[in-house]
Amino acid sequence: MKHETPPNERHLPKVSKDERHQLNGHKSCVLWFTGLPSSGKSTLAFEVEHELFKRHMHSYVLDGDNLRLGLNQGLGFSQQDRRENVRRIGEAARLFADAGLIVLVAAISPYRADRERVRSFFSEDEFIEIYVKCPLAECERRDPKGLYKKARAGKIHDFTGISSVYEAPGHPEIMIASDKHTPKESVRFILDYLRDNGCL
Repeated sequence: MKHETPPNERHLPKVSKDERHQLNGHKSCVLWFTGLPSSGKSTLAFEVEHELFKRHMHSYVLDGDNLRLGLNQGLGFSQQDRRENVRRIGEAARLFADAGLIVLVAAISPYRADRERVRSFFSEDEFIEIYVKCPLAECERRDPKGLYKKARAGKIHDFTGISSVYEAPGHPEIMIASDKHTPKESVRFILDYLRDNGCL
């Protein structure tokens, strides 16, 4: 029996990314929110998406927790599974960006090398890393899902910031101190960056 072989070339679309940009009235890009659990990544991503929506811009949030309910279901939290989790999110973000959308990814993505690999999927000005910086103590104080308490009690293993490493970005495009600025202030800062860099 003859088996099909995986394709080694992409099919080229008839509609270019530039044409999609013209139709949408804005460029596509990826805003990659990274940071410790409970640092505020998802909150900021959804707030930015809402502001973009009000401006009639096409955007979508790829939230790490939500993706683990579907696309990344079955992946654990070992180093290998975390890397595969980030790779899949990056590939999904690339598809959304190719469709002309502003993609907002909210994922811990703890390893610097994995984030840099995803960055390589995109052109130089298309990937915008946003480090949502928040002290561990403040993240633990927030702890909306009670995960830090469980991790401290040994009920959750490989928990980022407690029993698993988080490698902060060295040179992110945007750094948000979520313990010092309100979500509204942070959203304004991000939108200003997008405007000043020709993304909007």
